[in-house]
Amino acid sequence: AVTLSNPVEKVAYLVIFHILFVLFVWTYWKSIFTLPVQPGKKYHISYADQERYENEERPEVQRQILAEIARKLPVYTRTGSGGIRFCDRCRLIKPDRCHHCSVCAVCVLKMDHHCPWVNNCIGFSNYKFFLLFLAYSLLYCLYIAATVFKYFIKYWTGELTNGRSKFHVLFLLFVAVMFFVSLLFLFGYHCWLVSRNRSTLEAFSAPVFQNGPDKNGFNLGFVKNLQQVFGEEKKLWLLPIASSQGDGHFFPMRSLSEAQNPLLAHEEQWEDDGMDEEPHDSGEAPSLAIERET
Repeated sequence: AVTLSNPVEKVAYLVIFHILFVLFVWTYWKSIFTLPVQPGKKYHISYADQERYENEERPEVQRQILAEIARKLPVYTRTGSGGIRFCDRCRLIKPDRCHHCSVCAVCVLKMDHHCPWVNNCIGFSNYKFFLLFLAYSLLYCLYIAATVFKYFIKYWTGELTNGRSKFHVLFLLFVAVMFFVSLLFLFGYHCWLVSRNRSTLEAFSAPVFQNGPDKNGFNLGFVKNLQQVFGEEKKLWLLPIASSQGDGHFFPMRSLSEAQNPLLAHEEQWEDDGMDEEPHDSGEAPSLAIERET
């Protein structure tokens, strides 16, 4: 029995190592090469509207032009002053939770942050991949630290005396533990964000709705918040395969009454028709001030 345990143990270690390594590389690859999704054409100002807007010298008329365009779109968040969120660099009305990335020079749907680790914007298209990358990196570091620790103990107790390998074991354990602790805090923070249905940007600056700022405006409860990022099929949750709900242009919002929330009231209609049909608004958009954001 003793002679068979060592080969079985080695095979088990190798299988676990290669599974974690493949998942680590796969999620990292997807985080890097999944380009951030930009707003659709309906959010861009047409050439005619752009000419009309730029040739108009009266600010109040410019506000009316942009307000007329925004009224046709399912946008419900505002700037801090209550204006329509407009990007003067990309020349578009920003969808809810969309922000302009100065590094990528584009507006990114449900932008979370620009990550230097993957040299890419983390947003709607790759947020799930980024979370899985953090999770498998965490497990990978934990596995390395756990398998090396027993050799560290043997060197400490004097069972092994090879000085050169002692340095390598000590260095590997130190690096693995250091990365594990760092990733643990980062992954824990993003898990908290997912449970509240917030992005990193929204955690620092609460989204503004028609009734004012609300940091829990998109919080639908833990289960629904989780499904927005990972989807409803649980078998795909742990795989770096796109399964997030929606298309990143609009999101269900928390409200006391569906009648006060056009997006929730017409959620099924949005799923069927996308953005082809105009939302039933109360006509407040034309009177809103337009504020350009970058």
